Amino acid sequence: MTMAMRAVPLMGGPVELRGALDLEMTPAGVMPRRLPAWTKEQYQNPSVYGVTLMPSGVRLVFRTDARELEFEVLTSTGQLDTDPQPRPTGMLELLVDGAPAGRRQAPVGNVVRMAGPGAVQRTIPGEPGTVRFAGLPTGMKNVELWLPQQTPTELVALKADGEVLAPLPDGRRRWVHYGSSISHCIEADGPTGTWPVVAAALGGVEVINLSQAGNEVLDPYVARTIRDVPADLISLKVGINIVSLAAFRLRTFAPAVHGFLDTIRDGHPETPLLLMSPVSCPAVEETPGPTAMGPDGKITALGDPADVAGGALSLTVVRAELARIVAARQARDPHLHYLDGRELLGPDEVHDLPDGLHPTAAAYRRMGKRFATHAFANHGPFGCMTGAAE
Repeated sequence: MTMAMRAVPLMGGPVELRGALDLEMTPAGVMPRRLPAWTKEQYQNPSVYGVTLMPSGVRLVFRTDARELEFEVLTSTGQLDTDPQPRPTGMLELLVDGAPAGRRQAPVGNVVRMAGPGAVQRTIPGEPGTVRFAGLPTGMKNVELWLPQQTPTELVALKADGEVLAPLPDGRRRWVHYGSSISHCIEADGPTGTWPVVAAALGGVEVINLSQAGNEVLDPYVARTIRDVPADLISLKVGINIVSLAAFRLRTFAPAVHGFLDTIRDGHPETPLLLMSPVSCPAVEETPGPTAMGPDGKITALGDPADVAGGALSLTVVRAELARIVAARQARDPHLHYLDGRELLGPDEVHDLPDGLHPTAAAYRRMGKRFATHAFANHGPFGCMTGAAE
């Protein structure tokens, strides 16, 4: 006998929304956001708000015996006036008992039009769309519905043709990660293809990804957020946005890193904490920022290499300074560790950076596997984990 589809409450019911630290009520439904609401008054750049609405690592988690699920969402994607189509909305992915069980293109909803980057925006309102996942296995099962990592997504409705229950505690540790676009992973082939999610699956942990494309600059409100959230493991991937925005000089960079670490340690004094430097990026290895996209669509550095002697930051300088900071703190903080980002993507793999900066989808997955090997193996800083990589 076929059961009728029944609405499941998205808030105040059995469904858990993981990976988001704020839920904004909208006319359509609920908008997840990856930083808490109080942080909004502490920045002026609208791009910060925009990237925290992109739900990288955000997923709905529940148990169900349903054979079919319907999920209604309202996405918001961008479009330049010169482009014939809106930007890709990305994928919605379903996992059942940890295994892939379907992926669907997120429907186009609102479209934000603009003449060019930084130009005045105008929104063309759209309508919610529905995706269906049918033919699910019989019996009660654990379900995770992952949202597209690159597209703000309002949750409108969830329907199921069976019972929906809250997830059971599974004992996995919580890993909180902070980084740039290279950890946000807009270019990944889906939400479970971002390198932090790949690594978390291999390491047997739950991930909260606080990475902010273009905005990883050691903002104090991010440090306070990490300080205040429950975390068993913490990692920080620091440097590329700082160089590309010329956000610090050598004089101010080290105190900012120390201050960020000190704030986190106020809430997590003994939590394993891994400080990571950037992956390879040829344009700014020796040349300081700021950076811009050249006519060939690849990143180019606008700084003067001679200015490094006066305190300008290149990636080479940043890596050396991060390693020095960790070494200086380890005597009183034995749970602090350092990883050179080139262990995840090195100089012999820059062909996997189509724009000179962002990895391909395949490279993101490779980075996740390498991180799991470095961090979650028994000898790593996050080792001795159930399900850890060998």
